Amino acid sequence: MVSAEIAPLPAALLPTVLGVLGLLIGSFLNVVIYRVPAGLSLVSPGSACPACAHPVRPWDNVPVVSWLVLRGRCRDCDVHIPARYPAVELATGALFALTGWRFGSSPYTAAALVVMAAGVALFLIDLDHRRLPFAITGAAAVGTVLALAIDAVVRGPGALPTALLSTALWLGVYGGIWLLTLGRGMGLGDVALAPVLGLALGWLGWGPSVVGLALGFAIGAVVGVVLIATGRAKVGVRVPHGPFLLSGAAVGIFAGGPLWDAYLRAVGLA
Repeated sequence: MVSAEIAPLPAALLPTVLGVLGLLIGSFLNVVIYRVPAGLSLVSPGSACPACAHPVRPWDNVPVVSWLVLRGRCRDCDVHIPARYPAVELATGALFALTGWRFGSSPYTAAALVVMAAGVALFLIDLDHRRLPFAITGAAAVGTVLALAIDAVVRGPGALPTALLSTALWLGVYGGIWLLTLGRGMGLGDVALAPVLGLALGWLGWGPSVVGLALGFAIGAVVGVVLIATGRAKVGVRVPHGPFLLSGAAVGIFAGGPLWDAYLRAVGLA
């Protein structure tokens, strides 16, 4: 009898497959970044040129390739299409490929992909509008919890206690700052996003969690000093913290464990 089993995807191909998926997801994220802050539907109407309102043809909506073929201009009105559109697609594709390379084929990979996709959208929305929409954070929370619940069933719940404590730590730090500053030092969007990231990083262990949490503030401090020194920001003016929070979390997910181990060795604790 001929076996009907389907051979699993070779591990070496996973980053490539996820990279292509990331390009497609990145194209959708461009819609999310534009429409969610404006309160528009993600489904209807279809994609159209914001200048001439002509619907985008399917062959003009291929991630990155279409932008290059059209030389960054609308086919119908020749208006310039910002390079940020293919940049979002490329960034999402790269993050998805890196996730596949780092974690392989596991339920945690699905959780990390949810965090990456939501993170790209939230990063740019916070830069543009200085807010982190609860709709995106909520969707990320649901997707992350579901993926990690499957991971707990498949590989056991051993990571759960650390993950829950990490979630509490991130929420306590960000919620505490929000309360102590009466909302002036931190937005509620940051407070809502923090436990989602704390859960995702805590699932990997204390090293990724602590590194991601600390780097969010460290990156923000460095960028803030640079902006003030170059005259692009004034002392006391709040800079969106979401991009720093997300950047720190990304480093924690991909390299938090090795960085934490290196730190412990450097201070003689390992």
